[in-house]
Amino acid sequence: MADTTAAPASPASTRRRGVPVLAAGATFLAMLDSTVTNLAVPDLRGDFPDASVAALSWVITIYFVAFAALLAPSGRLADLIGRRSLFLLGVGAFTAMSLACALAPNLPTLLVARGLQGAAAAAMIPASLALLLRDTAPERRGGAIGLWSAAGAAAAAVGPSLGGVLVDAFNWRALFLINVPVGLLMLAGAARLPRTAATAAAGARVPDLVGTVLLGGGVGAIALGVTQTQEWAWGDTRTIGVLAAGAAMVAAALWRSARHPVPALEISLWRSRTFAVANLASALYGAALYPWLLVGTLVLIEMWDYSPTKAGLAMTPGAFTATAAAIVMGRLTGRFGVRPAVTGGMLIIVFAGVWTMTRLSEEPAFLTLWLPMGLLAGAGMGMVTTGTSSAAALSVSPLRFAGATGLNTTARQLGGALGLAAFAALMPAAAALDDYLAVYAFCTTAALAAALTGLWLTVRAPHAPAQNSPKEEVAA
Repeated sequence: MADTTAAPASPASTRRRGVPVLAAGATFLAMLDSTVTNLAVPDLRGDFPDASVAALSWVITIYFVAFAALLAPSGRLADLIGRRSLFLLGVGAFTAMSLACALAPNLPTLLVARGLQGAAAAAMIPASLALLLRDTAPERRGGAIGLWSAAGAAAAAVGPSLGGVLVDAFNWRALFLINVPVGLLMLAGAARLPRTAATAAAGARVPDLVGTVLLGGGVGAIALGVTQTQEWAWGDTRTIGVLAAGAAMVAAALWRSARHPVPALEISLWRSRTFAVANLASALYGAALYPWLLVGTLVLIEMWDYSPTKAGLAMTPGAFTATAAAIVMGRLTGRFGVRPAVTGGMLIIVFAGVWTMTRLSEEPAFLTLWLPMGLLAGAGMGMVTTGTSSAAALSVSPLRFAGATGLNTTARQLGGALGLAAFAALMPAAAALDDYLAVYAFCTTAALAAALTGLWLTVRAPHAPAQNSPKEEVAA
């Protein structure tokens, strides 16, 4: 009689089963720290009383700037040195800088550590998705991206609530200490993964460092100029000078990227219309998302007098619908394409924004406004996160997954940095109802622009396995 006992799984196969968990964990940590500090600013003032609110707000902004500037070159670096190596480097640095943030004795040290933490997060994102997709069959990549996006969407949505609970129960340092044990566990898991080879040709160089510095400096200068408009005014020569310098640096980074053999931004990928539109939609989505999450925490705490813990719990339901929507849309994009996820999700956010602007008042209204609005907006966020990530990753060759994902997430973080700068310009020190409504109006307008952009996305089938030739990497 033939032996029908199934052969045991190989060690490499067993180790690969942990890749989805590691990939989701990396994007969760990176995106969590983009919003978890929203409620830390008041508590930071207790430890750093000499710092202004504008200076303290850079604890949030500097993470975005470093994250956005280094995402795209990190994607390319994953292709050059190997996905596993970059993943280990990113998680290790993120864990170390989280500890440095928690132990920071002064604000300058905290800002430096926070910027380096953002740089490490930039390495984790493209490496995690590249690890996931290279071991996933083409017909299952939509679902894999959905799970990966669900982790990111849930983290961005739950960040303010978790931050509120931790600040209320402990202090702002707890926001960074929680990353350390999680990071150590992820390092232990990633060290057991099979080594991966780099996909670049022999002799290839690291991404353009000058272009990367120009990109980060330009985005930072633009964010600074917009943030300081309440103090300097739009027509002030300092505002104009900083904004002009920032625009010039970004332009120089794009110019170098068009000519450098290993550019900071792989703008050649924009020859794909789907990829270019996905990047524009991601930028507009980021401009709507991050101010939306931040203004929500301030409405609950400053206007409705919620405690940080109560405010955190009030924002939690949206995280559940974001996660559920991202998973569901990940399974449906292969059948219906990415357009319904992006445009449909953004229109849901637009509806939630209009509803909020017409119903928000100084009197708390959790059950009649906040809870249903949060559930709707969370579902929209989960749909859009999956739709834009799927459109970007599936519009290029599998050889370029890391670079494409890095550039798409860069667009969202760049939009987020500018959205937060606009938030700072719209919100005075002593905010009233009209100021909160102005921020919601900005977010709603950005969401509507993203919804219209999503109409240009075309339905695409997943690419074939990774044996495609390099010429396919920019196919439209």
